[in-house]
Amino acid sequence: MLQSLKPNFTTLLGGLMLTFLLGLPAWAGNGLTAMDVSTGQNDSQIVKLTFTEGLGALPMHFSTANPHRIVLDFPGTDNLMGERAAGAINSGVVGTYRVVKANDRTRVVINLAGPGTYDLRKEGKLLFVAVQGAAKSAAGSAPLPASFAPQEAKQAHSIRNIDFRRGENGAGRVEVTLSDPSVGIDIKPKGQAIQVDFLNTSLPEALQRRLDVSEFATPTQIIETVAQGKITRMTIRPKGKWDYSAYQTGRQFIIEVASLEPGSGRQAEHAAYTGEKLSLDFQGQDVRAVLKVIADFTGLNIIAADSVSGNVTLRLKDVPWDQALDLVLRTKGMDKRVSGNVIWVAPRDELVAKERQELEAKKSAEDIEVLVTRTYRLNYVRADEAMIVISGGSRFGTSLDETASCSPSAEGIKSAASSGANTSNTQSTTTTQGGGESSRTTNYASNRVLTPRGAASYDLTTNSLIITDILQRHAAVEEVLRGIDVPTKQVLIEARVVLADDVFGRTLGARLGVQGQGFKGNTLYGTANTMENSAVAATSASVRDAEIFGGSPNVDLGTGMFGVGNAPSIGFTILNAATGVALGLELQALEADKRGKIISNPRVVTANLRPAVILQGRQIPYQTVSADGTNTQFGDALLCLLVSPQVLNNDEVILNVEVTKDAQGDNTSAGPAINVKRLKTQVRVKNGETAVLGGIFEQTLRNDTNKVPLLGDIPLLGHLFRNNNRVDDKSEMLVFLTPRLLGEGVPVGR
Repeated sequence: MLQSLKPNFTTLLGGLMLTFLLGLPAWAGNGLTAMDVSTGQNDSQIVKLTFTEGLGALPMHFSTANPHRIVLDFPGTDNLMGERAAGAINSGVVGTYRVVKANDRTRVVINLAGPGTYDLRKEGKLLFVAVQGAAKSAAGSAPLPASFAPQEAKQAHSIRNIDFRRGENGAGRVEVTLSDPSVGIDIKPKGQAIQVDFLNTSLPEALQRRLDVSEFATPTQIIETVAQGKITRMTIRPKGKWDYSAYQTGRQFIIEVASLEPGSGRQAEHAAYTGEKLSLDFQGQDVRAVLKVIADFTGLNIIAADSVSGNVTLRLKDVPWDQALDLVLRTKGMDKRVSGNVIWVAPRDELVAKERQELEAKKSAEDIEVLVTRTYRLNYVRADEAMIVISGGSRFGTSLDETASCSPSAEGIKSAASSGANTSNTQSTTTTQGGGESSRTTNYASNRVLTPRGAASYDLTTNSLIITDILQRHAAVEEVLRGIDVPTKQVLIEARVVLADDVFGRTLGARLGVQGQGFKGNTLYGTANTMENSAVAATSASVRDAEIFGGSPNVDLGTGMFGVGNAPSIGFTILNAATGVALGLELQALEADKRGKIISNPRVVTANLRPAVILQGRQIPYQTVSADGTNTQFGDALLCLLVSPQVLNNDEVILNVEVTKDAQGDNTSAGPAINVKRLKTQVRVKNGETAVLGGIFEQTLRNDTNKVPLLGDIPLLGHLFRNNNRVDDKSEMLVFLTPRLLGEGVPVGR
């Protein structure tokens, strides 16, 4: 019986041993057995790692700056150190170490007491890590280079090409083509330059040159490359405040020098990459292993698609981890999608195809989803205008060049007050519903909020918007309505239309603070010791070369009166809010001295982007003869002020202004002539400031002679009986515009 059981027992034991051997992990052939530390040259620390078998290649490794540490990854290697897997070294810059095994790899973490550089070298079953503290290198006469890559290979290398180009955000991009990816590179800042040493690398004579790249408008000015023995040294000389980053993909080594000056675009780049900086060195490593290293460093979940494969050679020095991830993906033609703390990585074409499929599936689901109808009560915006926005159109205010005009007819004023909207690509049918107006809109514009099945209508009697669409789009509609259903800013525009002589125009600026005046090109300006300077532009026919030196009223308000003749021109200046009382007193004194007249002082309140029209004058009747008989028609002799304000987000106001002053002229056989004076411009002022517009002149030339009959005609003696009076009166129409923003509950009256 025992003999019969023996073969079965032998068979069972053999099966168990075979199962055990097949179940051995791949790293069973190699293992980390010991870790020792000794002192090397220049007080560096040499960390020696001993393995059961020799390493085929240098391991993947990277370093971090906060905290300072060096990380080595050994795939297919077991941790055989046992209780010695963690401990303290406390020798020089090397502090503690920790050995951790996860799945089929072993990670060695060396914690440093401060910043430092390191090199890797393998000899048989040994791996040496030479660590040099930054403080030690700085204390010596010559600082130790910050090693960008280990100098493993002893064979000679060469540089194939050196190129320079302007990168994104104006960065200088130096591109060096190497003979092979294993070139050892040391890079460090040296004073106001960047020094790059290519170890054991030759340089062709054609590339030994000094490049002046200052015309590329980048921080990089000079690139000088020379051969020094067995190394090739490149010196990059930037200007101003700068920062650099360096990385290598395959045989391409790239150094980017970016400006840190304000407005250089570097801030946008910093905003794009905000991850913690690290250094990486991957020589022909599997891209999945590289992604795992980045995932371990960041603590994020990186999911790679099944199609992610291949090897990558990449060297990075002090770059943000998110930029390092982008470089890895760009090298292999891949892209990423981020959702929370999960990063999905796949080939770019695969991601695009997947997103297209998801979009088509979403559209298919929307086509069968139940439609929901909701009514939205609006408080500030008109329902018809809101419907235009929801349907993909745009709201806009009426400009001076369209419906608004200086016409006394009711139609002109009505058109100026009407609303406008851009309804391109929109088809509407309008019906009467519930005493109001309703419209169903079918719009397939790309920027509309509704789905193709959705519909929008409105009821002006209740100012309600009626939306029919799927439930998901109602959330988008609510978000849009929250953004546009806000109180419209209202502007109180106070205008003073003044007809003054030229003396008043000259002296008003001096009374308000001008102590001197001069010219700069075609610009007349005032200067003062205690107030800011401002300017008034004066040109022939248009505002040109206008310079605004400040916001105070230190100006000569007369335009075209000094050095440029009396040609028709438009002049303007800006008076700050503090001069309002003084300006009012000066205008009252103007009338008291009979040197001018305030023709009109209207005030009107209008909404943002809505024009305000102020008319004053009369209609002159005249008769015309036609085949139907004699007809009486009217000619307009009006003073018209048309202002359309646009309130900006910083509470400044852009005023589109048109001023018309028509007066009755000479009588002709066809009827009275109309003397026309018009001014049309745009000015930007702050809330409460006063814009002064001038340039409409009127000059009266008259020679009067009073004499005694007969005696006044005697030669020579006639002057005793004759009085000659020459009149040369010049007047200018000045328009003072003061916009004031009105808040809720602010009275319009003084």
